[in-house]
Amino acid sequence: MAFYQVLADKLEILDLFGNKRQLLNIHQDKKNNQPLINLSGNDYLGLSKSFELQEEFMSTLDCRISLYSSSSSRLLTGNNERFLELESYLCELFESPSALVFSSGFHMNTGIIPAISDMNTVIFSDELNHASIIDGIRLSKKGKLIKYKHNNLVHLEQLIEQYQCDFSTVLIVTESIFSMDGDECNLKELTAIKKRHPKVILYVDEAHAVGVRGKNGLGCAEEHECIHDIDFLVGTFGKALYSIGGYLICQSIVKDYLINHMRPFIFTTALPPINIAWSHFILKKIPKLEKERKYLSYISQLLRDGLEKKGYPQVSDSHIVPVIIGDNHKVLEKSQILARSGFYILPIRFPTVAKGTERLRISLNTNITEQNVYQLLDIL
Repeated sequence: MAFYQVLADKLEILDLFGNKRQLLNIHQDKKNNQPLINLSGNDYLGLSKSFELQEEFMSTLDCRISLYSSSSSRLLTGNNERFLELESYLCELFESPSALVFSSGFHMNTGIIPAISDMNTVIFSDELNHASIIDGIRLSKKGKLIKYKHNNLVHLEQLIEQYQCDFSTVLIVTESIFSMDGDECNLKELTAIKKRHPKVILYVDEAHAVGVRGKNGLGCAEEHECIHDIDFLVGTFGKALYSIGGYLICQSIVKDYLINHMRPFIFTTALPPINIAWSHFILKKIPKLEKERKYLSYISQLLRDGLEKKGYPQVSDSHIVPVIIGDNHKVLEKSQILARSGFYILPIRFPTVAKGTERLRISLNTNITEQNVYQLLDIL
């Protein structure tokens, strides 16, 4: 049948250019029958290995009540008391008037941005923002998109001055720690730009910072003391917090507006109560994990310094550490060599990253030892 042949031809092209993906079972080195050291996950604080925490949580559950599905959207019957408790606690943590929890970080970004954009909105997006932000902007069909040079806030302000007279809302969207390069945006300067331009609304995604940055693990905005200068402060439970879902810290009117206008929120089945309860439980532990944050920072610096000495230039200043290889086939081969040596590090290929910047994306966590870092550097 012609349809299936078209699919086969497209897959063959992907394979030819080293772009074909597949689902892998990554946890075992088949040759040596040993677990691989996982450096591609997002469990930055190593909570997957904290069985004491998991046992403590399970002891708090009452299995006589519904735990495993909400069975409807939050606007129907899915808005159970656990959601309300979690959002109340988020408000307390961030000292914010309002918070809203979503089913995933991707669902959050692809829902909020279209809901708040119209033909009177110009959206300035860092050119290296991650996929869910990009897709959220693509769905904002009425808003005008303008990309600014990565982390170049001089360029951003020039663009604001050029376009702000033509629009009633100027929406700036950025990550705080960028998912592929591991570098950090200048939140202090971004908030200063916002103060200089009254039309600016600031949207910051802390997906890779929450849990690992800030005194209480609330992210870069806490670290730089600018939480209250950000209009849309979004984060995820699905990375360092070892759970699932996303959250927004905002003004009360924003929450009310999204409940009425954000289609993915309105029409998505709510997260199961057990997941919301686990997120709340873990969130209460995060401020106490300062030792883990310091250790993660230490081994990240150790790896970055070692890579610099090996001739791999570094832009990262976080636990996400890229090793630029520069070719789809070569980075795939390097990843396979590392797997045979006991390290699971996925290749990141074009078009996920720009051509010529294909890389190994090393994602560190607190289960990694100093010895692991030295072994990895030796292999590289």
